[in-house]
Amino acid sequence: MGKKIILTGDRPTGRLHIGHYVGSLRRRVELQNSGEFDKIFIMIADAQALTDNADNPEKVRQNIIEVALDYLAAGLDPEKSTLFIQSQVSELTELDFFYQNLVTVQRLQRNPTVKQEIQLRGFSDNDEENENKAGTPVGFFCYPISQAADITAFKATTVPVGEDQKPMIEQTREIVRKFNSTYGEVLVEPEILLPDNASCLRLPGTDGKAKMSKSLGNCIYLSDSEEEVKAKVKGMYTDPNHLQVSDPGTVEGNTVFTYLDAFCKPEHFEKFASCWVGKKVSFEFHSLDEVKDQYRKGGLGDMMVKNFLTAVLQDTLEPMRARRKEYEKNIPYVYEVLRKGSEEARAAAAETLADVKRAMRINYFDEGVLDELIKEQTEKYNQ
Repeated sequence: MGKKIILTGDRPTGRLHIGHYVGSLRRRVELQNSGEFDKIFIMIADAQALTDNADNPEKVRQNIIEVALDYLAAGLDPEKSTLFIQSQVSELTELDFFYQNLVTVQRLQRNPTVKQEIQLRGFSDNDEENENKAGTPVGFFCYPISQAADITAFKATTVPVGEDQKPMIEQTREIVRKFNSTYGEVLVEPEILLPDNASCLRLPGTDGKAKMSKSLGNCIYLSDSEEEVKAKVKGMYTDPNHLQVSDPGTVEGNTVFTYLDAFCKPEHFEKFASCWVGKKVSFEFHSLDEVKDQYRKGGLGDMMVKNFLTAVLQDTLEPMRARRKEYEKNIPYVYEVLRKGSEEARAAAAETLADVKRAMRINYFDEGVLDELIKEQTEKYNQ
């Protein structure tokens, strides 16, 4: 049986938020500690971040340390996982170049994730129609090919990602099948691993919008202070028709309950029982289903539910905040982790690149190959 290998990562666009945590980061830590995988590669995708930040490389450079700190704070262990910087593994660029010949422009244009991201960033495919929008950078447009290079370079069998990345992984699988059918069985076709909690597939922003995004300002960051978390939860979107405490409320689409689905644990009800005591009412809940039932009936105010969510989030984030502060005191250690991880990642990617070149018959100067070529061509021209 072959090795079980994970490849996953994030673009360094700034500090990570709780959407990243429930979407993939929490699962990465669980998988890392499960002992089920032979290797785990966690990538900070700075080269990909540059595809739409080419004019601001310093921003990407500064954000690398933010992501690394959040990784370590969340529980990723350099002894168990290889943390590395994408741009420091040049073999990925070579693989990307070779794979470009296996994908059509039309196929990339049909990729729903690419289309969504282009729209989100305000890029335009037709500058004549809208002069206020910039055209789509080629590097950004070709991101699915770059991602295929990242995944296959490490022969990853498993890629833990959020729901929005499913089309990207499918495109990687297509590239693998195309390469293997053309050149021989070299690349490994990965499997996607989605969050097992349905509410974590895509955590909405605090304003109720479909996606938590730094640009929209609707994020709760892993490193937010206790006061910042409290303020952001207090201002969260709930049921707009739940005007009075006595009014029946809607749970579905209610951001507060979506967050509770993602973070609440059974032990929180005993631990934070005081959250359900108010001036005129007092509830005793033992499960989230009981809270939802009472909210639907009416009589349970939004602030009481928000207070409970605040307590749950603080309980989740406080250990990470504490660990992050300790790592912030030892920045040289963080960079050493990334340096060693990048060296290890490059060695692994170099092996795959050698296999790819051998399969494509462009390994001209490998041991034994040059002698064979010289003999072949000498005989050809001296007949």
